[in-house]
Amino acid sequence: MLNANRLVAFACLLSVVSSAVPAAERTWRDFKDVSNTSFTEPSGDRSIQLSVDVAASSHDAFTAFTTSEGFASWAVPVAKVEFRIGGYIEASYDEDAKPGDPGNIKNQIVAYVPDRLLVLHNIQAPPGFADPELFQRTVTMIEFIALDARHTRVTITNAGYGTGDRFDTLYRHFEWGDAYTLQELKTRFVKGPVDWAALSAKRKSEAAAHAVKGSN
Repeated sequence: MLNANRLVAFACLLSVVSSAVPAAERTWRDFKDVSNTSFTEPSGDRSIQLSVDVAASSHDAFTAFTTSEGFASWAVPVAKVEFRIGGYIEASYDEDAKPGDPGNIKNQIVAYVPDRLLVLHNIQAPPGFADPELFQRTVTMIEFIALDARHTRVTITNAGYGTGDRFDTLYRHFEWGDAYTLQELKTRFVKGPVDWAALSAKRKSEAAAHAVKGSN
């Protein structure tokens, strides 16, 4: 598994895990490049809406979500995208996972406009997911607005949050997670694709060092 922060990220894909930062202390404001325009819908439900500007064309930003190679270049080490209406984005934060594994995250592609809009709905949550029944009442819209030929504003709108303690907890979780996701996307177009093998090797080395330290 990858670090806890990555496991919390991406509203379309999320799972609930512990973090080095207690959940009660996490906020979207942890990510200085992300802006928040969340709002209340006419029905009274709430929508999380967060944006970030990335150094990529709208096509490249769109492709980072809508192809297996693109999604695996920054979001997860294992990704399979069937890009069509009714298709899906299947993903796992476990580098040993395989497409079709029951613990994978699966999001149906509801609608899209090439290089401009992607609409997703979660249909399979992983073990330990935060309240999947409630989350599957929401829908996630990702907009790609070209600022110029090399820069795009990416906006995630996660709509359908009702009222009550369970929805409040879910809302706070995904508000932070969506902000983290956008920051990771921005980083991908600054530093390049994530080297998952290097991250895995670093994690194993750190775990071994911690085990040796703990035994002394």
